[in-house]
Amino acid sequence: MKKEQKTVVYDDRLGLEACRFQGMMQPFPNHFHEHYVIGLVEAGRRRLVCCNREYDIGKGSVLLFNPGDSHACAQSGKEALDYRSIHISRERMLGLAEEITGRRELPGFSPNVILDEEIACYLRSLHERIWKGDSDLGREEGLWFLMSALLGKYSQPFEDCVPECGEEIEQACGFMKEHYQDRICLDDICHHAGLGRSSLLRAFTREKGITPYRYLEAIRINEAKRLLEEGAQPIEAAVRTGFSDQSHFTNYFNSFIGLTPGVYREIFFHRNEENINERK
Repeated sequence: MKKEQKTVVYDDRLGLEACRFQGMMQPFPNHFHEHYVIGLVEAGRRRLVCCNREYDIGKGSVLLFNPGDSHACAQSGKEALDYRSIHISRERMLGLAEEITGRRELPGFSPNVILDEEIACYLRSLHERIWKGDSDLGREEGLWFLMSALLGKYSQPFEDCVPECGEEIEQACGFMKEHYQDRICLDDICHHAGLGRSSLLRAFTREKGITPYRYLEAIRINEAKRLLEEGAQPIEAAVRTGFSDQSHFTNYFNSFIGLTPGVYREIFFHRNEENINERK
């Protein structure tokens, strides 16, 4: 039987708590929280009672608990529970809602259990970025996309108004191109472009077809390619392009290019060697 593990971390930058349960068999009695809970079941089945309604939950179920929502659950079947969640205080949620919808009102999510692969993907990605200590920009962007989708689908509807910000978006791109070696956060880009977070993320994604975080990573990978082609060692390329460590760099490079940095460098090392021999 897999050993039970409970892990909780607090992300100061995002102002929220991330929780991970693995191999859990214990039942949870009826209780409630003062904060919002957004959770994802990744393995196991449970019988959940929330606000006097019963649910069968399993892999892929997304749980949305508002502050004060009473809930209890117990094991259903032999497979242990694997579950991840984020916990957001009322005050933090109020700020997020205002930033995304323009209204300073606490949302009430409904229903409490949903099956939505988009939401599950956003939550899983954000949770993993928090767990790995990913870049500030990546985590901030991940939280915005998750909450924007949740507020748009499962809270009071709001108009997804995307402003025309062509000049400001180009300023944002120029800033990232100039400062790709630095540790950039979302507020840095917003300040340089003269846009709020919500306006920047919506307009940038619409106009560029890619998020600011992915845009920045693409700039870094392209610069890393140039350095490797010139003979730089992978560790040097990682440091000079702003990656936090070589492992992070290698994973990103491989996902973008389909080759590790070392293999990519060797291709050009041998090509340059052949060109030198031909000139002799």
